[in-house]
Amino acid sequence: MNLPIVKYGHPTLRQKGARIEKITPVIEQLISDMFDTMRAAKGVGLAAQQVAQALQLCVLDVRGIEDRPSTLELAGRPADPAAYMPLVLINPELKPLGAAVAGPEGCLSFPELFADITRPEGLQVSALNAKGEPIQFRCGGLLAKAIQHEWDHLQGILFIDRMSIKSKDELKSELDALMAETREKLTRR
Repeated sequence: MNLPIVKYGHPTLRQKGARIEKITPVIEQLISDMFDTMRAAKGVGLAAQQVAQALQLCVLDVRGIEDRPSTLELAGRPADPAAYMPLVLINPELKPLGAAVAGPEGCLSFPELFADITRPEGLQVSALNAKGEPIQFRCGGLLAKAIQHEWDHLQGILFIDRMSIKSKDELKSELDALMAETREKLTRR
């Protein structure tokens, strides 16, 4: 089922997610709905905060993105990222690896807004999967960028917080309009 994606200005986007201690039928349904929602919106990642749930949960799928490749290492060996998609990360912990690199980024909670964001080029990731089992891997490229973007959401951090002052100034009118639209919708409820 497609869930509404909350937009900039919605208070849940600024909330740090609660840890998930048990995989319940409610969490399983939320994961399924988040995948449906992400695919319908043509995204590569979606955090629970973006569907108004302040939880440490995100879903990702970088298959089919050819212009920004991803890398994956399992137990020190290269692996095909597509073989491990779609990916569920519950209570993820990240360790940055490598130099910081800038690259284009967008967000489903900020439709049609893009900016270059600087992030570490690689990651060591520890999390639980959809079954509540521990997983660990290293990744780079788009997958690393997408995981960092979604992890930020789980902490209540938005990609505009990582933009340069110049980029944020250039997008100010669009950001103000989106914030006003969201707040208006919230007051009509």
